[in-house]
Amino acid sequence: MIISKEPTLTDAQLAEVESIVGEFDCKIQVIYGAHRNIYAIIGDERSETMVNRLLGLEYIDRVDRMESIYKLMDIRSDLSHHRIRIAGVELGTEPFFIAGQCTIDPERREAFFETAEGVKEAGAQVLRGGVWKPRTSPHSFQGTAKSLEILLEARDRTGLPVIAEVMDEAQLRIALEARVDMLQIGTRNALNYPLLACMGAATAEQGIPVLLKRSRHMGPVDEFISAAEYLAANGNPNILFCPRGTMPELDGFRNHPDESITPLLKEKSWAPVVVDPSHAVGRSRYVPAAALAAFCYGADGVIVETHVDPISGIGDDPKQSVTPAVLKKLIQDARAVWNLRTVREET
Repeated sequence: MIISKEPTLTDAQLAEVESIVGEFDCKIQVIYGAHRNIYAIIGDERSETMVNRLLGLEYIDRVDRMESIYKLMDIRSDLSHHRIRIAGVELGTEPFFIAGQCTIDPERREAFFETAEGVKEAGAQVLRGGVWKPRTSPHSFQGTAKSLEILLEARDRTGLPVIAEVMDEAQLRIALEARVDMLQIGTRNALNYPLLACMGAATAEQGIPVLLKRSRHMGPVDEFISAAEYLAANGNPNILFCPRGTMPELDGFRNHPDESITPLLKEKSWAPVVVDPSHAVGRSRYVPAAALAAFCYGADGVIVETHVDPISGIGDDPKQSVTPAVLKKLIQDARAVWNLRTVREET
């Protein structure tokens, strides 16, 4: 990756850099950072001649070559200084909470609005609500774009930023046109590389944060980080890793809880980790303990399915959503764990 002396290259300077790397069958991907841009070399960057020509430009500070398979997400990359802010919170400086219904029921708008108010009152910073839903059976409720209108109205009522999962380019386009605040790539699309690349490019300039869930069948941690590399390599470094349980199923839980990979992710990558305990354990009574375990392992936040009246919900809400009252207690306990963790780290 290329680091310029000034925070950004001028159009003329960028054109010159692109011309040089183009001679070596490479191209430049601009990564829009909060304080400076980074110019990633896409292609084989091993040519000494190419690097020397770039270093000969008076406006180039250095050219870093990474041996890692994920050059941008690697903790040694220059993006290690990149920070992500959502709802006024810099991830990593205080516990971060996303909460809301698994599925927005378009027939019960008021239930979602009540949930949204409860989520805000409990102390969560971002409101979630399933608009489009990936389902194992084609006969199950798949969600509807009408639910997006409900999600946006809830944002207007509460002032909370909102997150929505998208599963294809058409849904991505609709979500971007609606100006959702965060996007989610779910477990079924965690290895959908064309969609990841498309999302990275489509959100590059706006820098919309993307919550990337871990695939249910994903193996090595490196595979998870490499999936995030598709987003960063196409221009958007605002990525949050989201462990959410994997295979094989653990008897009594929905999946095999994987919050314990948090320190492994943090050893390898700079990106924040926001764990999903709801899908990991799949039962509301286990969610608070799983969420607190995530913070003990070093997570920066959690995404918790919450419903004002879970039993009346649809999708996964009846079995794994907690109530706003439980969420409020969970947030209080999580902040206590965070403070204890901070004291431990300082000593």
